Amino acid sequence: MANLWSRAKKSIFINFSVWAIYLFMRIIFLTCKKTYTDTRLPKHGCVVVFWHGRLAMMSFAYLKFWTKDFNKQKHGKVIISNHKDGEIIARIIKFFGIDTIRGSSSKGGAKALITALKEIKSGVDVIITPDGPRGPRHSIADGAVVIAQKTNSEIYVLNYEADKFWQLKSWDKMIIPKPFSTINFSLSAPFKVDGLELDDAKELIQENLWKASQKDGGKSVEENKSDFVANLKVWWVKNANKNR
Repeated sequence: MANLWSRAKKSIFINFSVWAIYLFMRIIFLTCKKTYTDTRLPKHGCVVVFWHGRLAMMSFAYLKFWTKDFNKQKHGKVIISNHKDGEIIARIIKFFGIDTIRGSSSKGGAKALITALKEIKSGVDVIITPDGPRGPRHSIADGAVVIAQKTNSEIYVLNYEADKFWQLKSWDKMIIPKPFSTINFSLSAPFKVDGLELDDAKELIQENLWKASQKDGGKSVEENKSDFVANLKVWWVKNANKNR
């Protein structure tokens, strides 16, 4: 009985959170001015990356760069972890017609990787937050590189910045635009990591993500580099203490 009640409370919490967050995002988006780059995704499958801290409004970028640009004929799937937060995110983005590949480096990673490779070969884009779901912030996990290299795929950077926003105190420093702000959405030119060593490829992806932030009105590349080093030290200390 206790387990049944616990599952019921969890289900109620998730359902309430999904609708509350979805409506909150919709209201904010409707009040804001939006700009988009003219870049278009390719007709074939590719890898798309964005920082976990830009997750809040990225479903609206999907409506532009996938749904509108291709008249609903192109699809992307987001790799999302299997934990509770991942379930909430998966349900929210489903409202926008976005499907998911479930799994992360800590759980279900191999299955997610195999699925991602198959999806790209079938023409579906694989969308990844390379520093998620637990950080460290602005680090690049191996997944994006491995998927791009094994499928010989191009990589595109997706980003947004807002001129007025709230920044959460979460590990990813998520940015949520304030009502009536201007949101600049961007999709970068493609680049490839074929033939690069793993660390060099990860550095190239990281650099391109920071360049997108700078171009869209966010922090400069140098500011992001400095923040990354500082945050990395804090993250390692915090997690080292947890494991003691």
